[in-house]
Amino acid sequence: MFIVVVDAHDYRRIEHNLCIMFNTVIMKTEQFSAETLQAVFEEHPVVTMPQLQHAVGCAPGTMYRKLKELSYLSSYSHAGQYYTLPAYVSFNEQGLWTTRGIRFSRHGTLKDTVEAWCVGALEGYFEAELAQGLGVGVRIPLIGLCQEDRIGRDKVSGRYLYGSAEASVRLRQTLTRRSREGHALPGPEVLQHEIKAAILLFFSLLNEKQRRLYAGVESLKVGPGGDQAIAQWLGLHPQTIAKGREELLARDIDLDRVRRVGAGRPLLEKKRPTS
Repeated sequence: MFIVVVDAHDYRRIEHNLCIMFNTVIMKTEQFSAETLQAVFEEHPVVTMPQLQHAVGCAPGTMYRKLKELSYLSSYSHAGQYYTLPAYVSFNEQGLWTTRGIRFSRHGTLKDTVEAWCVGALEGYFEAELAQGLGVGVRIPLIGLCQEDRIGRDKVSGRYLYGSAEASVRLRQTLTRRSREGHALPGPEVLQHEIKAAILLFFSLLNEKQRRLYAGVESLKVGPGGDQAIAQWLGLHPQTIAKGREELLARDIDLDRVRRVGAGRPLLEKKRPTS
C-alpha cells in the first residue's frame, strides 16, 4: 500500500484538472442529441451498432437511450443486429419489410412477430408456413412462446398447428384448417378430445330438427357410408340422419316446425268414464 502526499498547490491543480475533464464529458454528452443520429440514418437508413458508434462516438448504453427517442426498429433477422427508423420503412400487407436481405417487422422482434401471426391467423400456421412467410427459422421462438403460454398448438394431419393461446379462438382456427384440408368428421378417432367435446356441446344445444339437419350435412360431407359413421359419432339413429340428408337435398324444410307433419307419437284421446 502506497500513500501519496501532495501539498495544497498540487491538490488544487489536480482538482482543477478533474473538473475540466468532468465538464468536458458533460458537455460532450449534452451536445450529442437524437438529431445527430437522425443525420446518420438519413445517409444510411439501415446500420449496425458499430457503425453508429463510429459515426457518433459514444457508448452503446447512451446510443440505445437516444435510439429510443427516435422509436427505432431492430431487424428480426440477423440476430437483431441492424437498426432503422420508421420513416425509412415501407411495410407490406403482412407487416414486413426487407432490404438487402435484412428483415424488419411492424411487431418488432421475431418472437413478437411469430406470436402476432399465430394469434391473428384465421386458420393458424404450421412451422414450415411461418418459416417460409418470415424468411427465417422459427422453431426456437415457437418453443418459447408455447412454454410461456403466449400461443397454443394442436395436431392436424400429424403436424402441430400453432394458433391463439385462447382455447376458443384456437378451436375455430383448427376447425377452419381441418375444413380447408378436406378433413371429414366421421368419428372421434379423427378429432382431438377438446374439438369433439366442443362440437358435441354445440350439438346438444340444437333442437330435434336442427340436430337432424346438422347430422345430414356431416353425412353428405363423408359421402357413402356417412349415415352410419355420423350415427356412431353423434349417437343418432342412421334413419334419422338419412331423413335429415334427404330433407336437405330436397330442400324440404319447414322453418316453423321442429317435427314434420305426422311425426312423433300419435295423440291419445281422453276417455271419459261411463257411469
